Order: sequence, then structure tokens, then C-alpha cells
Amino acid sequence: MGSRVPELIETLVTLGKLDEDLKGVVVTDGPEVSDRAPMEWLVIGFDGDPGGDFQAAATVGGWSDLGGGREEEFQVTVAAIAGRGDTNVAKARARAYEIGGVVEGWLRASPDLGLRSLEAAIGATRLIQDQTEDDGVQAVLLLTVAGRAFT
Repeated sequence: MGSRVPELIETLVTLGKLDEDLKGVVVTDGPEVSDRAPMEWLVIGFDGDPGGDFQAAATVGGWSDLGGGREEEFQVTVAAIAGRGDTNVAKARARAYEIGGVVEGWLRASPDLGLRSLEAAIGATRLIQDQTEDDGVQAVLLLTVAGRAFT
């Protein structure tokens, strides 16, 4: 089965690792097993919830062209995570939106991300805020990179 999702995720990860605006932000391809405890993450293909369902993307097939290809509508989950060792929710939330804004900037500047027969944009967002006595506040901005492509 052909899908453009693997190529899209790889492109988003590469952009994240090369973007100077994300200096100090750990960019990962899906969930990462690590003993590192950074405060800021950009996770492509994962919602950042270790107790969640680990869904990276969803697709719906569509019309085929005469050459045998098909149209694919996709949604890829991206998590912009900003943690703090304190209880300043406003600063954590603002930083999560700054990190997510970098992804939105890539898509506004080039909706195809340099990939043939693909277009994408931020389709939806969700904000999750959590706070514990041990770790302080964490804001998670979930972005849905949605669009369509021909396979």
C-alpha cells in the first residue's frame, strides 16, 4: 500500500532538526526512549502522552487518477511540549505555541514542504496543560498537520 505519510513525517523531522529557531528543543521522530529530561520537545508522529494510544497518523484513500495513483488525505500528529520547573502556566503555554508556530511557519511558507503532489497545513490544535509538585507545569500543544497528496 502506498502512502505519503512516512515521507511527510521524515521531512518534518528533518526540518525540525535543522531549524535554528528550535535550538535547544529536542526534535524526535515519534516517541523516544531516553534518560534525558529536556524541558522542550517537538515530537513528530506522537502526542507526547506515554499512556496514550501512540497513534502517529491517519489517512483516508480517495479517487484514483488514470495512471493508477490515488489521492490520500492525511492527518499527522505533532506535539510541541514546553515544561518548566515552576508553576508559570502562562510562560509554558506561550513557549508551546512558539514551538508550534515554527511548524506552522514551515507550512505557510511552503505548503508542499518541497514534496511533489502534496499540500498540508495545520488543520486543528489542542492545548493540554498539566502541573505536578515534582516537575512543575507542562504545556502540550497538539497540532494536526492535515492535507492531501497523490501516491
